[in-house]
Amino acid sequence: MTILDLALAFVQVGGLIILGFGAVKIIYVPLALYFNRVHRPRPVKHKYSVLSTQPMVSVIVPGYNEAVVITNCVESILSSRYSRLEVILVDDGSTDSTAEIMAALAEEYHRVRFISRANAGKGAALNTGIKAAQGDILMFVDADGIFAPDTMLHMLAGFDHPKVGAVCGDDRPVNLNRVQTMMLAVLSHVGTGLVRRALSLMHCLPIVSGNIGAFRADLVRSVGGFHEDTLGEDLELTWRVYKAGYRVNFQPKALVYAESPSTMGGLWRQRVRWSRGLLQTLRLHFGMLGKTTYGTFGLFLVFNAFTMVLIPILQLLILGILPVLYAAGRGPIPWEVLAILGWLGLFVSFVLIVFSIGLNGSWRDLRFLWTVPLWPFYSVFVGLALASAIVKELRGSPARWNKLQRTGVVSVTALDSESLRESLA
Repeated sequence: MTILDLALAFVQVGGLIILGFGAVKIIYVPLALYFNRVHRPRPVKHKYSVLSTQPMVSVIVPGYNEAVVITNCVESILSSRYSRLEVILVDDGSTDSTAEIMAALAEEYHRVRFISRANAGKGAALNTGIKAAQGDILMFVDADGIFAPDTMLHMLAGFDHPKVGAVCGDDRPVNLNRVQTMMLAVLSHVGTGLVRRALSLMHCLPIVSGNIGAFRADLVRSVGGFHEDTLGEDLELTWRVYKAGYRVNFQPKALVYAESPSTMGGLWRQRVRWSRGLLQTLRLHFGMLGKTTYGTFGLFLVFNAFTMVLIPILQLLILGILPVLYAAGRGPIPWEVLAILGWLGLFVSFVLIVFSIGLNGSWRDLRFLWTVPLWPFYSVFVGLALASAIVKELRGSPARWNKLQRTGVVSVTALDSESLRESLA
């Protein structure tokens, strides 16, 4: 058997594996529909919700060089229709005017407190906020997040069972002024509108977004707060929630609008950081994979590890081998069939996007459908970011916060509610 024969066999087997895992994800569609059926609109304050006890909520906002966004964030939180809250601003040694702005906000609003600390990273800043928090529920928000008025009510309504340890909301891009951010806005609907609904229904939602997540305060403290030496601190804490015997709910109506990376460099650094966070969490909690002790979540982690780590690398290898095979006249399928599959893939992507946007009721984002042909390039981009993350982990490269450079851009057309637009006027 020649090297070309081996390469052809690898591509054929690898292609079948990728196709198989992709086909399994089709189950997300009916699950997401069923999620909407069992989570039909109902009064936010119902008998099973912690809202019945009117819990104190501590909103913890860590910040490093957030001068252009922090004011919008705090004022949107204070405009919430749930008022029993405190806002804890933690400046992590900023080198711009963030500390001064945070201090001024604390002086102006009695529900805002300000803490300054030496730079030590996001995890350390969050833990500083946790120590100072007085609430029964801890809500963690990035400094560029802009709340809708009912976001907090919906988040609290998600605690509808004693075993719900955390609730994840829906974070959407607010800066729709670049082709890249328009594409990410469409992608976010598939990730939140479709995937989070399905995984929440199966009690398998693997991450509570660091930009819109709420946890039971006693649970966070009992598991030791955030790890300060990992990049995916929100992902890692979520897995410990499951390990402690709790589960996570998704609340699609709990909206927060935040900046997406508006430059290729910013997007690259974010995706590498996310990938390293996943790799670090997998290493720390490898023993959870496949363990029925953790219910469906333990089994899902095996599938998640394949789709998030192995499949992207397999795709990159196949993409690297295919040109060689075709140049040697050994392509696995004729060019005509390959073209048909490409168009079929685009059609399926269009259908999934429209379906996901419909689930979220964000029909105005259909105007960004023209960015779908960019998805294959984005997929390769994400795979390369994962490869870079693997190399950095193997080398033991330092784990830094490496946050986005904020622009302060707020695209009013990105906001889905009239009341939110009014709150920003």
